[in-house]
Amino acid sequence: MSINFAILGLLSYKSLSGYDLKKMIQDSSFMHWSGNNNQIYKALVELLDDGYVTNEVQHQESSPSKKIYTITDAGCSELKRWVQSAPEPPELKKTFLVQLAWADILSTSELDALLSKYEEEMQLQLAAHEEKRRRDSFSPKRTEREAYLWSMIHENMGSYYRNELQWLRQIREGLGINAKEANGLNVQVIEKNNKKVVYCSSAEPPIGTGQDALDLIAITYEHDTDLVLIHADALSDDFFKLRSGVAGEILQKFVNYQRRAALVIENSDTVKGKAKELLAESNKGNAFRTFGSREEAERWLIGE
Repeated sequence: MSINFAILGLLSYKSLSGYDLKKMIQDSSFMHWSGNNNQIYKALVELLDDGYVTNEVQHQESSPSKKIYTITDAGCSELKRWVQSAPEPPELKKTFLVQLAWADILSTSELDALLSKYEEEMQLQLAAHEEKRRRDSFSPKRTEREAYLWSMIHENMGSYYRNELQWLRQIREGLGINAKEANGLNVQVIEKNNKKVVYCSSAEPPIGTGQDALDLIAITYEHDTDLVLIHADALSDDFFKLRSGVAGEILQKFVNYQRRAALVIENSDTVKGKAKELLAESNKGNAFRTFGSREEAERWLIGE
């Protein structure tokens, strides 16, 4: 497929500059081009020569002038012709499958390490995809049908990564290779009332950075849920020291990625001073709350 059709599609939504087109393609989960300047402007020159787009210079007082590209009637017809053409067969180029084909030469621990590396990559890709979807940097919604089609495109991308992770679990089960807990997180998935909650009961080392929070968030994407339950034992001591900034950093990650989180603190003496005030203030919202027992936390998350 030529990048020219992706550009025509974007311009069918509205007139854009070359820079706008570059950003939209780079931020997309499914437009696979790098979107570098050479690709974009070479395509625009071809589209101009074919009469599929026009451009005009837009002058700006405080910024350099820029060219704005607009699709023509001929360009709309060419886009429709291509959309109606027979879809190309999907490309399946997965180096990991070739590695796996000859993985019998590895020891059990070496095979475990190979599977873990691919699992981590899939978790990262899934988290990145969901973040792009959350930001919704470009998603035309001119009609309900168009909005639905775009949502299903994102669902297709997300399901690919989730299916890969499920397939890896099947491999582990079939070979009797237990997965090591990702980044030391001891997690389990609780299912109640058709809802899933990722529960982290402990961690080694304890959760103490924004990256640790992202590792936990990646697991929620893997299991297609936005609900997180954390026991105080899984958190570092610095989480309960306001001056460290750890609590604020971790809580902000949950907010940024729209995760609904509950913290179980069975020993109230764990939290003192300003940290206690911070958590009390958080309890006023609907994104994060603290509870004295796991049962209470589950009821709040699940909505019982």
